[in-house]
Formats: sequence, structure tokens, C-alpha cells
Amino acid sequence: MTRIAAVETHMISVPRPQPVWTAHEESKAWNVILTEVRTDDGLIGYGEIHGAPMPRICEWVNRFGEIVRGMDALENVAVWEKLFALTSPRPGGIEGRDGLPPPVSRSERAQVMAAIAGIDIALWDIKGKAAGLPVYRLLGGENRPIFTYATGGYYRPNATNADYGQELARFLELGYRAVKLKTGAGTVAAEADRIGAVRRAIGDEPLLMLDMNAAYDLPDCIDFAHAVEPHRIFWLEEPLHWYLQPADFARLSAATPIPLAHGERELTRFTVRDFIVAGGIRYVQFDATRAAGFTEALRIAHLAEQHGAMLAPHTAPELHGHLVLAAPRCAFGVESHGGPQTDPLAHGIFREHPELRDGHLHLNDRPGFGLEVDWAFVDRNRLRA
Repeated sequence: MTRIAAVETHMISVPRPQPVWTAHEESKAWNVILTEVRTDDGLIGYGEIHGAPMPRICEWVNRFGEIVRGMDALENVAVWEKLFALTSPRPGGIEGRDGLPPPVSRSERAQVMAAIAGIDIALWDIKGKAAGLPVYRLLGGENRPIFTYATGGYYRPNATNADYGQELARFLELGYRAVKLKTGAGTVAAEADRIGAVRRAIGDEPLLMLDMNAAYDLPDCIDFAHAVEPHRIFWLEEPLHWYLQPADFARLSAATPIPLAHGERELTRFTVRDFIVAGGIRYVQFDATRAAGFTEALRIAHLAEQHGAMLAPHTAPELHGHLVLAAPRCAFGVESHGGPQTDPLAHGIFREHPELRDGHLHLNDRPGFGLEVDWAFVDRNRLRA
């Protein structure tokens, strides 16, 4: 039996040259938590977590590492269920009669689900290495080119509409055939002008997605959708305020021909299910590095296929690409952020990155996720609590 022997975390942060904004949040750095799970027979698996606050997530990962120590590292579902059960009441839980911590505070669910994600992804890496297979082959998939797009257009001080157009046009020079623009921080009219400038800069052929970061209420979003429809928008991502629910998405979906994309901030398959079934979303963006891990992402892939939705996981293409390869009937593709200049963390943390050719990423055929950590890069950019 391959038993879990140790779990570690490494906080990594690369400062941005200047702060940038989505419609909602400022970003001063590229951040990730690298998780490392070791087994008693020498296997090492790596996972990624995108979440905050990073020190608190690491505390949960370390706490969970003690709970799962000695469990079979290949029984990823058993590990996942044991940790997920801590998020709800259970008989004897408040007395700790089963030797486990009391139910997790509701206020820390996001951090706990992020911690589960990091451990779970590392266990899938171990699972592939133990079998001598890439994760996509472990799931029955075949290696093939994976469609990808590049995200940019974060708001910058004093940047003009032409500047954003030039920025996204540069992605096309790298070989991308689709781009995504951050939007939603201005008025409907101002954003429509900005989007029009980007469309003119990239031309008619490339796909253009809009990432709105939950910018609008329902009436304003319907107005926004109508204003940008002439610019041939491929999808509206996270279009509605965070508190609006599948019923509101369904109304938006009925009001515009532009497809809706959503899911990166959902914590489990249960809420994603409702957005797929009742909310009319066409592109499912669940992020295994932000919540719940690869085990839950695989369940969501099955849900998407059953309901005619398409998989378009949020960020981390080096991991999510394996999920897309394993779900050919419902796979759209993965998200990238350009090359080393615009995504230095993703291109630096691992010695190799999926190769971009003609708008598609190509994964290698090494066991697990096929990723070798560049520890010199990690040490240079390590964030200490």
C-alpha cells in the first residue's frame, strides 16, 4: 500500500510590474500555493491552490495532512470524503469522539475547500506516477491538441482603449486564436466602446470572450449584452453580481444570444449543477485549484456532459488540460495567460509548460501531471508567513 507520509505547502508570489484591476479586485502579484504530498514508498505528488489568505489555507492543508497521514494515497475518493465530511455536522463531532476536529466554521469554507483542492490534486499526481501513466490516460483519455485562449486586458492606470486592443492583439502574434478581455468596471456605454476597440484591433476571426467578474445586476447586464452583441462575443463570463442565483442567469440567458460562462468561484458540484440545469450556462468553468480538487472537477465534467454543457476550466491549463482530454464529448478547452512576460509564475514554477502551437496546447506524456518543479524559482519567489 502507498501510504501518505507527509504533506507540505510552499507559498509563491511574483510581484507585478504595476498593480492591475479586474472590475472587482486589485492584483499586485501572481500568487500560488504549491502543495507537496509524499508517500512512504518514495512517490511525490504536486498540487496547486489559488486562493486567499494564503497563510490560513496553508494552516488547513497542514492540519488536514495530519488527519490523512497513513491513508492509502491511491484512495483519493476516500481521502476527499474524509476531509469534506469535516465541513458539516456529524454525530459526535462536537465532542471529537472520532478523533477528528469539530465541524469547520462556516466562515472558513472557502479556505477549507481550497486546502482540500491542493491535497487532492497532489494525490492524482501520485496516482498517475504509481501507474506510470499521465492523468489523462489514467482516465481513459488520449493526448491531442487542446484548444486554449489567452486572458488579458486587466485595468491599468491611464491605459486607453487602443492600449487594450494592442495588448490582446499581441496574444495573436504568440499563436493564440482566441482572447478574453477583462471588462465590467465602467458604464455600459464606456465598456461597449472599449470592447469595440479590442475587436477592431484583433480583427473579425479570433474568438473574443468577456470576463466581467460579477459586474452587473440583471437589468444592466441585459443592456450590456445588447450593447456588445454586434462585436461577436463568444461568451459572457461571471456576468452577474455574486449574490444572484441560477434563476437570474436563466433570465439573462433568455435575453441574449451570447452564451454564458460561470463556475470558477463555486465550491462544489452541487451549486455548479444548479447553474447548469436551471441557470442556462453553456460553459462550465469550475476551478479545481480554487476548490475541491480534481476529484470534484471530474464529477462536474460528467454533469456537464449529461446536460449538454461544455468544459472550459478556469486557469491552470497544465492541470485542467488532463480533465479536458478525458472528456472529449464536452470539452471546449482551457485558459492561458499568454507567455512568460504576462504569466511569469505559471511559466516559472515548472521546468516545462504545455507547448502552444496554432492556438492549441500540447501536454507531454510523463506520469501524473507530467510537471517537474523548478525549486530554484520557488526559492527565489517564496513568500514566508
